[in-house]
Amino acid sequence: MRRLRLIATLCLPVGLGLGLSGCALTRPPAQVEAPVPAQWHAPLPHGGSLASLADWWRQLNDPLLVELIAAAEAVSPNVASAAARVAEARSTRVQAGAALLPSLDGTASASRGVSGSALGAGGAGSTTSSSSVAVAPLTTLQAGLQSKWEIDLFGRLRADRDAAEAKQNSADAKWHDARVSVAAETANAYFAERACQEQLRVAQADAHSRAETSRLTELSARAGFTSPADAALARASASDASGRLIQQRAQCAVQRKALVALSGIDETALEQKLAASPAQRVLPVVGSIASVPAQAISQRPDVYAAELGVASASADVGSAEAERYPKLTLSGSIGRLQYRTDGFRQSLDTWTIGPLSLSVPLLDGGSRIANSEAAKARYAEAVSTYRASVRQAVREVEEALVNLDATAARTTDADSAVQNYQASFNATQARYSSGLASLFELEDSRRTLYAAQTARVSLQRERTEAWVALYRSMGGGWSRPESSPMTLTPAAKVAKSP
Repeated sequence: MRRLRLIATLCLPVGLGLGLSGCALTRPPAQVEAPVPAQWHAPLPHGGSLASLADWWRQLNDPLLVELIAAAEAVSPNVASAAARVAEARSTRVQAGAALLPSLDGTASASRGVSGSALGAGGAGSTTSSSSVAVAPLTTLQAGLQSKWEIDLFGRLRADRDAAEAKQNSADAKWHDARVSVAAETANAYFAERACQEQLRVAQADAHSRAETSRLTELSARAGFTSPADAALARASASDASGRLIQQRAQCAVQRKALVALSGIDETALEQKLAASPAQRVLPVVGSIASVPAQAISQRPDVYAAELGVASASADVGSAEAERYPKLTLSGSIGRLQYRTDGFRQSLDTWTIGPLSLSVPLLDGGSRIANSEAAKARYAEAVSTYRASVRQAVREVEEALVNLDATAARTTDADSAVQNYQASFNATQARYSSGLASLFELEDSRRTLYAAQTARVSLQRERTEAWVALYRSMGGGWSRPESSPMTLTPAAKVAKSP
């Protein structure tokens, strides 16, 4: 019976702490609504399917682009930094979760010394006395376990754990966002390299044509059939084209070095890979639908990270509020103490439950209230940032869709312009060779053709930029965890419904 009463006495503080730990304070909402459009106001590719985004780059059937993106991700400092933040956040999450559990530490100690006693010899009337000292070594051994547990009365530790978990998931989303950014940057650099080479071919053809005209005009001038003014004009035109060609080569060299820096591939090896890969790739066809599920916006890792920022800030408010209330801590220990001396051995077993200590904040100059108010301000900021990120995501998607659709519509006109200007130049050149057209007419026709060819290359570059922008604005194929649905406005929920 005595033992049962002892067990009940020891379990009472634990049961009391577990009961009180349910008194968590109310936090602000961890999820808030954000303005998501019920439908897009621009053509959406792939019939609104999000699954096709996962194989975005493979749609081009360009293995070199996929290889360059993988290489760039492997050497990117931004991706490495984001991965380090993920590891750091994971460690913080483990620490926050461990704070909810009792801590247990083991202790052990050993010491050795001497103890002695003085013994007098002889009678009370003796005129001589002697003493002897008996000295024996003493060994002390001690081992034990010590435990300490902060009972989470008002949910502070649980709030810290929830905040750490949200930050870990946010760090993971930011790592995916870093990968998407690197892929987009690499793709833009790759397409810029291809466009630069295409423009270089245009400049080479133009320079060759002008040089040939200058050579023929010079021969005609020497024979007296062409005026010196026309010969000078032809030479000036050839020099102008030669200068543009040199400038274009320099631009392509600079662009290639940027691609080398991004991918980390040796420049010689990269040049060989680019030479072996076809320069022209057809972009996927852009379809048009009336509406799209609102989750298209939520498939962006940066939007998801901003959403998790709200949840983390909400938990931080709960933690700061709980700091204003009492803390209850329970300690305990068990151990064994042993003495050894001169063949004698004695062991003692010890245990303690307690103290059960209660810490009540009384006077802190208002620091805890100030921390709570600061946490609420950060929560309001996180909500505003999240909603702004959703609006920005909508804007970026719409802009990319509009630009992609517009460049597709302009492509036919650009191709037609080049074909017709080429036909006009060929006819003018034939008339010039027959003496029916002046050099001025020929140069004007050539200049117009060159401008049209340059505009078509620029349009192709603009189209690829819009295509990459769409990839990036729609999350780059990343998918948010299924257990984390996005909070939609009523209008967006209607669009979500089948």
